[in-house]
Amino acid sequence: MAIHDFTSQRLFVESDLAEGQHVGCSSEQANYLRTVLRLGSGAPLLVFNGRDGEWHAQLQLKGKRDAALVIGAQTRIQAGGPDIDYLFAPLKRSRLDYMVQKATEMGVARLRPVITERTIAERVNLERMRSNVVEAAEQCGVLRVPDVLQPAKLTGLLSNWGRERAIVFCDEASFEHNPLDALRRIPLGMPLAVLIGPEGGFSDGERAAVMATGVAHAIGLGPRIMRADTAAVAALALVNAVLGDWTN
Repeated sequence: MAIHDFTSQRLFVESDLAEGQHVGCSSEQANYLRTVLRLGSGAPLLVFNGRDGEWHAQLQLKGKRDAALVIGAQTRIQAGGPDIDYLFAPLKRSRLDYMVQKATEMGVARLRPVITERTIAERVNLERMRSNVVEAAEQCGVLRVPDVLQPAKLTGLLSNWGRERAIVFCDEASFEHNPLDALRRIPLGMPLAVLIGPEGGFSDGERAAVMATGVAHAIGLGPRIMRADTAAVAALALVNAVLGDWTN
């Protein structure tokens, strides 16, 4: 039996949600509901905003273009999740889309592009990232919608790093043969950042800067070289299994 209702259309909205509330749809959402899904007035939906859980809603069409939602009963309370920042060197467009979607499905709290010495795609379309986050959350039953943060230079970020957040440093040059052993050295419940670099890997200076924070734990991801988007799934699966919410 499915944990969530995957047969109903889910829609992300920005508005606060409560039973009996009327929520207006954006023009893009109205067009999607009318034209793409071909829904009519009275059609049932599930809505969420990343804060107030998930709710039944009924579609109301207004005129030829506008639409609104009448909020019904709550179906699920808001879910939390592990306190994980996912730090990554930006990728080219289609692979970045994939990685953002998978990181959302894996339950990260925040996504932050970091610019490294060997980063190729330094320009990041944050609006596109946000759209991919929302799409993944809508399709996969996710209630928590990760924040999309502004890009930052890796060295600048590390120079002001506090000791309250451990860094899971995914480094192909790591001498740690068993990543699970390395992760078990991190206290349960400690906020985390998972750091994955560009295709060309980290420079020696960047490795030194990461380890100089005093809270970095270097791990390898096996004997095969992975593309960065594949490494994201592998690393987040390991972290969730040992330190996240998969064991609850």
